[in-house]
Amino acid sequence: MSREFNSTSSTASISAVTPVADVKGQIAHPEHIAHSERLERKLYQVRENVWCMVGNGLSNQSFVEGPEGLICIDTGECVEEMQSALDEVRKFTQAPVVACIYTHFHYVNGTTALFSELPEGLSAETLPIYGHQGIKGNIARYGGEVGPRITRGLVSQFAISMPTEEVDGCVNVGLGKFFRNSDHAPFTPGHVPVTHEFNSELSATIAGLQVEFSHAPSDANDSATIWFPSLGVCINNLVWPALFNVFAIRGEEYRDPRLLLAGLDDMSALSADYLLCAHGPPLSGRDEIAEVIIDYHDSIQLLWDQTVRGVNKGLSLDELTRFVQLPERFNRTYFTRQYYGLVEHHVKQIHAGLFGWFDEDVANLFPLAPKDRASRIVKGFGGPEKVLSMMDGAMDEEDYRWALELGSWLEKATEDQLYRDALANVVRLVGQRTISANIRNWCLTKALELEGTLNLDRFRQHRFRVGEVLAKPPVTFVKVLRVLLDPEKASDIDMELRLRFDDGSSTGLKIRRGVAIPTDGNAADIEVSVNHEVWANLLGGKLTLAAAIADGEFQVNGEQAAVTRFFSAFDHPSFGGE
Repeated sequence: MSREFNSTSSTASISAVTPVADVKGQIAHPEHIAHSERLERKLYQVRENVWCMVGNGLSNQSFVEGPEGLICIDTGECVEEMQSALDEVRKFTQAPVVACIYTHFHYVNGTTALFSELPEGLSAETLPIYGHQGIKGNIARYGGEVGPRITRGLVSQFAISMPTEEVDGCVNVGLGKFFRNSDHAPFTPGHVPVTHEFNSELSATIAGLQVEFSHAPSDANDSATIWFPSLGVCINNLVWPALFNVFAIRGEEYRDPRLLLAGLDDMSALSADYLLCAHGPPLSGRDEIAEVIIDYHDSIQLLWDQTVRGVNKGLSLDELTRFVQLPERFNRTYFTRQYYGLVEHHVKQIHAGLFGWFDEDVANLFPLAPKDRASRIVKGFGGPEKVLSMMDGAMDEEDYRWALELGSWLEKATEDQLYRDALANVVRLVGQRTISANIRNWCLTKALELEGTLNLDRFRQHRFRVGEVLAKPPVTFVKVLRVLLDPEKASDIDMELRLRFDDGSSTGLKIRRGVAIPTDGNAADIEVSVNHEVWANLLGGKLTLAAAIADGEFQVNGEQAAVTRFFSAFDHPSFGGE
């Protein structure tokens, strides 16, 4: 597949190119549609005894056969996804699975599919699994306190609630055809923890092959580059089939480009003959791989350097986004094209990572409340009808940035469905005119929500799944409650509670006049006892606290009314909160 292309867009953010229809009627930028070809489901035989499964899910699964068996690298989003990849590689080799490697914590949830492929002498308990020591902690923190925001971001960025065809249908998600392949339902989780951890580097013999691991932070701080020197094969999470995503529109911790650059330099020094990636097709050929790594490195270096240069000049955030642009040289291949995120957003994230949100514009020190500001602006422009007319004119002139801002004022100032529909129209047109999968998916999801055909309210509150609570120690979710506390309801509560669970564990939570503080519970005023299943049903919204107390499933050693008052201060329907 050729990696060359002719750019037809004047800007990756909002293009003047006329959108076109994909095979299922989706309307999108022609480059966004063409990018799907690189993400089609295919098992690539990279070289003898090395395979890379692309397009099976959001990520790739790779396989390396050594003298003693098969090494599986990354296991996808679910057991079904990994099993599907195994079925494909079994058309070429019957070597037993003898080891598993995780490049980072994102794609490690299908590992139990390997258990049926183990040779005699290996078991589910003894299968060696290699990965960075940060993987365990990252899996544990994912969700939790910030669960609603993370989930809402995933839904919008990865087109999870969008249709699969017609005008608003998902085309691709930038790094893959979809977040989850519908063929893999019901998406059975099957993560198995790392058994062989490393921190910075590790040299090991696996399946009879020498394997070198090096820590290489990318979109995850636990990412690793895996090098098979005897095969000339490098497997990595640094080079993607799109410009690296310094900023994830779904919301993520800051990804410092300087750390990524170090990993790219280390990978370049390997002079690999074959490059397999966590996303996108593999590469072959030492010279082309070297050029791709150089392009990738320099595109990220330029974003960081020029953002800092602009900041030093005193440019505001909005000025920076116009100051920092990728030169034409980065149009050589798709690897440095904005098929995932956008340069102007990456620039803002670098600024935020280095200096925080304040860009030296004094107007940003004390802005008006959004609704108040929008109302004043709309009034100043002559009222809603005048602003709507201006917005229509801007759209006729294809001035979508201005139309988007005008529409946003109207929606905030009036909360009228007429203007929500008008804004939805602009947002949809913007989504159809960008090569960025993240932006198209986010815009179309937002358009559907504005029009009232999609309701994302359930992602604006904590939703504890019963199975999720049962899968972890019961004390895990007690501390999460602190971000559900309503300080007004708890303003005069000063009490500590100890929770005992049927597995013998216990923990504490103290409300101190509007703040909830996790404790060990040893100084608690009141103690309650509850089994794991009841606790899961309470958090999962399947059972109310009142019913659990009445049935004796939530046993209180102390004043029952105080316990009820304690829990009712939390925004959770099971506890009597909002």
